[in-house]
Amino acid sequence: MDEKGLGKRLQEMRRNAGLTQQQLCQVANLSFSTLTKIERGAIKAPSIFTITSIAQALNLGLDELLGNTPKAVSREKKTRSGVRFVFFDVNGCLVRFYHKAFAQIANDYGVPPDLVEMAFLHYNADVCRGSLSMRDFNQIFAKRLGIPLINWGKYYLSSVESMPGMDKVVAWASQNYRVGLLTNIMPGQLKELRNSGIIPDLEYDVIVDSSETGLIKPEPEIFELAQRKAGLPANELLLIDDTRENIAQAESLGWHVLWFDYAQPDESVEQIRIALDMSNV
Repeated sequence: MDEKGLGKRLQEMRRNAGLTQQQLCQVANLSFSTLTKIERGAIKAPSIFTITSIAQALNLGLDELLGNTPKAVSREKKTRSGVRFVFFDVNGCLVRFYHKAFAQIANDYGVPPDLVEMAFLHYNADVCRGSLSMRDFNQIFAKRLGIPLINWGKYYLSSVESMPGMDKVVAWASQNYRVGLLTNIMPGQLKELRNSGIIPDLEYDVIVDSSETGLIKPEPEIFELAQRKAGLPANELLLIDDTRENIAQAESLGWHVLWFDYAQPDESVEQIRIALDMSNV
Protein backbone atom coordinates (compact mmCIF):
# COMPACT_ATOMS: atom_id res chain seq x y z
CA MET A 1 0.00 0.00 0.00
CA ASP A 2 1.43 3.41 -1.00
CA GLU A 3 1.39 6.48 1.24
CA LYS A 4 -1.85 7.83 -0.27
CA GLY A 5 -3.59 4.50 0.23
CA LEU A 6 -2.33 4.22 3.78
CA GLY A 7 -3.49 7.74 4.61
CA LYS A 8 -6.96 7.10 3.22
CA ARG A 9 -7.20 3.74 5.03
CA LEU A 10 -6.09 5.26 8.34
CA GLN A 11 -8.59 8.10 8.02
CA GLU A 12 -11.39 5.63 7.26
CA MET A 13 -10.56 3.43 10.26
CA ARG A 14 -10.28 6.46 12.55
CA ARG A 15 -13.69 7.72 11.49
CA ASN A 16 -15.22 4.27 11.84
CA ALA A 17 -13.95 4.27 15.42
CA GLY A 18 -15.68 7.61 16.00
CA LEU A 19 -12.45 9.44 16.81
CA THR A 20 -11.34 12.91 15.80
CA GLN A 21 -7.71 13.44 14.83
CA GLN A 22 -7.07 15.10 18.19
CA GLN A 23 -8.58 12.17 20.10
CA LEU A 24 -6.53 9.60 18.19
CA CYS A 25 -3.36 11.60 18.81
CA GLN A 26 -4.02 11.54 22.54
CA VAL A 27 -4.69 7.79 22.65
CA ALA A 28 -1.79 6.86 20.35
CA ASN A 29 0.58 9.41 21.90
CA LEU A 30 1.28 11.03 18.52
CA SER A 31 1.77 14.64 17.54
CA PHE A 32 -1.11 16.20 15.63
CA SER A 33 1.19 17.21 12.76
CA THR A 34 2.46 13.64 12.33
CA LEU A 35 -1.03 12.18 12.13
CA THR A 36 -2.31 14.79 9.69
CA LYS A 37 0.72 14.27 7.43
CA ILE A 38 0.18 10.50 7.40
CA GLU A 39 -3.52 10.93 6.56
CA ARG A 40 -2.62 13.33 3.73
CA GLY A 41 -0.05 10.89 2.38
CA ALA A 42 2.75 13.38 3.01
CA ILE A 43 4.93 10.87 4.86
CA LYS A 44 6.18 8.19 2.48
CA ALA A 45 7.30 5.64 5.06
CA PRO A 46 5.87 6.07 8.58
CA SER A 47 7.77 3.99 11.11
CA ILE A 48 6.38 0.61 12.08
CA PHE A 49 6.27 1.85 15.68
CA THR A 50 4.00 4.73 14.68
CA ILE A 51 1.67 2.51 12.66
CA THR A 52 1.55 -0.06 15.47
CA SER A 53 0.65 2.66 18.00
CA ILE A 54 -2.17 3.82 15.76
CA ALA A 55 -3.45 0.27 15.25
CA GLN A 56 -3.47 -0.36 19.00
CA ALA A 57 -5.27 2.93 19.64
CA LEU A 58 -7.96 1.88 17.16
CA ASN A 59 -8.21 -1.64 18.63
CA LEU A 60 -7.12 -3.10 15.29
CA GLY A 61 -4.51 -5.61 14.25
CA LEU A 62 -1.69 -4.26 12.11
CA ASP A 63 -2.85 -6.24 9.07
CA GLU A 64 -6.41 -5.02 9.52
CA LEU A 65 -5.30 -1.39 9.66
CA LEU A 66 -3.20 -1.86 6.53
CA GLY A 67 -6.10 -3.49 4.71
CA ASN A 68 -4.52 -6.92 4.43
CA THR A 69 -7.42 -8.57 6.22
CA PRO A 70 -10.33 -6.17 5.77
CA LYS A 71 -13.19 -6.61 8.14
CA ALA A 72 -16.38 -7.57 6.40
CA VAL A 73 -19.06 -5.00 7.13
CA SER A 74 -22.73 -5.35 6.27
CA ARG A 75 -24.96 -2.30 6.11
CA GLU A 76 -28.08 -4.35 5.46
CA LYS A 77 -28.87 -4.86 9.13
CA LYS A 78 -32.48 -4.51 10.21
CA THR A 79 -33.63 -3.89 13.78
CA ARG A 80 -36.25 -6.05 15.42
CA SER A 81 -38.75 -3.24 14.78
CA GLY A 82 -37.86 -3.15 11.07
CA VAL A 83 -35.57 -0.08 10.92
CA ARG A 84 -33.03 0.02 8.09
CA PHE A 85 -32.17 3.74 8.01
CA VAL A 86 -31.33 6.03 10.95
CA PHE A 87 -31.62 9.81 10.75
CA PHE A 88 -29.78 11.78 13.45
CA ASP A 89 -30.60 15.33 14.48
CA VAL A 90 -27.58 17.56 15.16
CA ASN A 91 -28.22 20.33 17.72
CA GLY A 92 -29.19 18.77 21.02
CA CYS A 93 -28.43 15.26 19.76
CA LEU A 94 -24.95 15.05 18.22
CA VAL A 95 -23.77 18.23 19.92
CA ARG A 96 -24.58 19.82 23.22
CA PHE A 97 -26.96 22.70 22.68
CA TYR A 98 -25.69 26.23 22.29
CA HIS A 99 -27.06 27.84 25.48
CA LYS A 100 -23.45 28.47 26.52
CA ALA A 101 -23.24 30.88 23.58
CA PHE A 102 -26.16 32.89 24.98
CA ALA A 103 -24.42 33.13 28.34
CA GLN A 104 -21.16 34.20 26.72
CA ILE A 105 -22.84 36.95 24.68
CA ALA A 106 -24.67 38.13 27.79
CA ASN A 107 -21.39 38.28 29.69
CA ASP A 108 -19.47 40.02 26.88
CA TYR A 109 -22.07 42.74 26.30
CA GLY A 110 -23.82 43.06 29.67
CA VAL A 111 -27.19 41.88 28.31
CA PRO A 112 -29.60 39.63 30.25
CA PRO A 113 -29.23 35.99 29.06
CA ASP A 114 -33.00 35.53 28.61
CA LEU A 115 -33.08 38.58 26.32
CA VAL A 116 -30.29 37.08 24.20
CA GLU A 117 -32.13 33.77 23.88
CA MET A 118 -35.46 35.38 23.02
CA ALA A 119 -33.84 37.58 20.36
CA PHE A 120 -32.15 34.53 18.89
CA LEU A 121 -35.31 32.43 18.82
CA HIS A 122 -37.21 35.25 17.14
CA TYR A 123 -35.12 34.86 13.96
CA ASN A 124 -33.71 31.35 14.24
CA ALA A 125 -36.32 29.65 12.05
CA ASP A 126 -35.81 32.12 9.20
CA VAL A 127 -32.04 31.59 9.21
CA CYS A 128 -32.35 27.81 9.41
CA ARG A 129 -34.77 27.92 6.49
CA GLY A 130 -32.25 29.92 4.51
CA SER A 131 -34.63 32.84 3.98
CA LEU A 132 -32.43 35.09 6.16
CA SER A 133 -28.68 35.20 5.52
CA MET A 134 -26.15 34.88 8.32
CA ARG A 135 -24.96 38.42 7.61
CA ASP A 136 -28.48 39.83 7.94
CA PHE A 137 -29.14 37.73 11.02
CA ASN A 138 -26.01 39.05 12.74
CA GLN A 139 -27.10 42.62 12.03
CA ILE A 140 -30.71 42.17 13.16
CA PHE A 141 -29.72 40.09 16.18
CA ALA A 142 -27.26 42.75 17.36
CA LYS A 143 -29.71 45.59 16.73
CA ARG A 144 -32.44 43.86 18.74
CA LEU A 145 -30.01 43.49 21.65
CA GLY A 146 -28.74 47.08 21.29
CA ILE A 147 -25.13 45.99 20.88
CA PRO A 148 -22.45 46.31 18.15
CA LEU A 149 -22.45 43.83 15.28
CA ILE A 150 -21.48 40.33 16.44
CA ASN A 151 -20.64 37.07 14.72
CA TRP A 152 -23.08 34.44 15.96
CA GLY A 153 -21.27 31.69 14.05
CA LYS A 154 -18.10 32.19 16.10
CA TYR A 155 -20.02 32.14 19.38
CA TYR A 156 -21.82 28.99 18.27
CA LEU A 157 -18.73 27.05 17.22
CA SER A 158 -16.80 28.06 20.33
CA SER A 159 -19.65 26.88 22.57
CA VAL A 160 -20.99 23.62 21.14
CA GLU A 161 -19.42 20.33 22.21
CA SER A 162 -19.73 16.76 21.00
CA MET A 163 -22.53 14.92 22.79
CA PRO A 164 -20.89 12.26 25.01
CA GLY A 165 -21.11 8.79 23.52
CA MET A 166 -22.85 9.78 20.28
CA ASP A 167 -19.72 9.74 18.10
CA LYS A 168 -19.31 6.00 18.69
CA VAL A 169 -23.02 5.35 18.19
CA VAL A 170 -23.03 7.12 14.83
CA ALA A 171 -19.82 5.43 13.70
CA TRP A 172 -21.15 1.97 14.60
CA ALA A 173 -24.56 2.66 13.06
CA SER A 174 -22.91 3.75 9.80
CA GLN A 175 -21.28 0.32 9.51
CA ASN A 176 -24.50 -1.61 10.08
CA TYR A 177 -27.33 0.57 8.77
CA ARG A 178 -27.78 3.37 6.30
CA VAL A 179 -27.52 6.67 8.16
CA GLY A 180 -28.24 10.32 7.56
CA LEU A 181 -28.47 13.75 9.14
CA LEU A 182 -31.82 15.54 9.31
CA THR A 183 -31.23 18.90 10.94
CA ASN A 184 -32.51 22.42 11.42
CA ILE A 185 -29.27 24.37 11.20
CA MET A 186 -27.90 27.69 9.99
CA PRO A 187 -26.00 28.00 6.69
CA GLY A 188 -22.47 26.63 6.78
CA GLN A 189 -22.61 25.33 10.34
CA LEU A 190 -22.97 21.66 9.43
CA LYS A 191 -19.82 21.81 7.32
CA GLU A 192 -17.94 23.55 10.15
CA LEU A 193 -19.05 20.92 12.67
CA ARG A 194 -17.88 18.09 10.42
CA ASN A 195 -14.59 19.73 9.48
CA SER A 196 -13.76 20.44 13.12
CA GLY A 197 -14.56 16.89 14.21
CA ILE A 198 -17.28 18.02 16.62
CA ILE A 199 -19.61 15.60 14.86
CA PRO A 200 -18.44 12.46 13.00
CA ASP A 201 -17.29 13.35 9.48
CA LEU A 202 -18.61 10.20 7.83
CA GLU A 203 -19.93 9.48 4.35
CA TYR A 204 -23.60 9.88 5.29
CA ASP A 205 -26.07 8.27 2.91
CA VAL A 206 -28.40 11.28 3.10
CA ILE A 207 -27.98 14.79 4.49
CA VAL A 208 -31.03 17.02 4.79
CA ASP A 209 -29.81 20.48 5.82
CA SER A 210 -32.71 22.86 6.44
CA SER A 211 -30.74 25.89 5.25
CA GLU A 212 -30.27 24.23 1.85
CA THR A 213 -33.77 22.81 1.42
CA GLY A 214 -35.84 25.82 2.50
CA LEU A 215 -37.75 23.48 4.81
CA ILE A 216 -37.51 23.05 8.57
CA LYS A 217 -38.71 20.51 11.08
CA PRO A 218 -41.45 19.88 12.12
CA GLU A 219 -42.92 20.69 8.70
CA PRO A 220 -44.08 17.41 7.11
CA GLU A 221 -42.45 18.34 3.79
CA ILE A 222 -38.93 18.00 5.18
CA PHE A 223 -39.66 14.49 6.45
CA GLU A 224 -41.18 13.57 3.10
CA LEU A 225 -38.03 14.88 1.38
CA ALA A 226 -35.83 12.84 3.73
CA GLN A 227 -37.87 9.72 3.05
CA ARG A 228 -37.59 10.20 -0.72
CA LYS A 229 -33.83 10.59 -0.43
CA ALA A 230 -33.59 7.47 1.74
CA GLY A 231 -35.67 5.54 -0.78
CA LEU A 232 -37.41 3.45 1.88
CA PRO A 233 -40.93 3.22 3.32
CA ALA A 234 -41.64 5.28 6.43
CA ASN A 235 -41.80 2.22 8.68
CA GLU A 236 -38.13 1.45 7.93
CA LEU A 237 -36.91 4.89 9.04
CA LEU A 238 -35.87 5.98 12.53
CA LEU A 239 -35.54 9.60 13.66
CA ILE A 240 -33.43 10.40 16.72
CA ASP A 241 -34.22 13.97 17.77
CA ASP A 242 -34.32 16.10 20.91
CA THR A 243 -37.43 18.13 20.00
CA ARG A 244 -40.78 16.58 20.83
CA GLU A 245 -42.62 18.43 18.03
CA ASN A 246 -40.25 16.89 15.48
CA ILE A 247 -40.69 13.46 17.02
CA ALA A 248 -44.47 13.78 16.93
CA GLN A 249 -44.52 14.83 13.28
CA ALA A 250 -42.23 12.01 12.17
CA GLU A 251 -44.28 9.48 14.12
CA SER A 252 -47.50 10.75 12.53
CA LEU A 253 -45.94 10.02 9.13
CA GLY A 254 -45.21 6.42 10.10
CA TRP A 255 -41.55 6.74 11.15
CA HIS A 256 -39.99 5.07 14.16
CA VAL A 257 -38.78 7.69 16.65
CA LEU A 258 -36.56 8.10 19.70
CA TRP A 259 -36.53 11.23 21.82
CA PHE A 260 -33.03 12.29 22.86
CA ASP A 261 -32.87 13.98 26.25
CA TYR A 262 -29.74 16.15 26.04
CA ALA A 263 -29.95 16.79 29.79
CA GLN A 264 -29.39 13.06 30.37
CA PRO A 265 -27.23 11.92 27.43
CA ASP A 266 -26.07 8.66 29.03
CA GLU A 267 -29.63 7.39 29.35
CA SER A 268 -30.49 8.51 25.83
CA VAL A 269 -27.41 6.83 24.36
CA GLU A 270 -28.35 3.61 26.13
CA GLN A 271 -31.85 3.76 24.62
CA ILE A 272 -30.33 4.14 21.16
CA ARG A 273 -27.96 1.24 21.75
CA ILE A 274 -30.92 -0.96 22.67
CA ALA A 275 -32.99 0.19 19.68
CA LEU A 276 -30.12 -0.48 17.26
CA ASP A 277 -29.22 -3.85 18.81
CA MET A 278 -25.92 -2.51 20.11
CA SER A 279 -26.33 -4.00 23.58
CA ASN A 280 -23.47 -6.46 23.07
CA VAL A 281 -21.12 -3.97 21.36
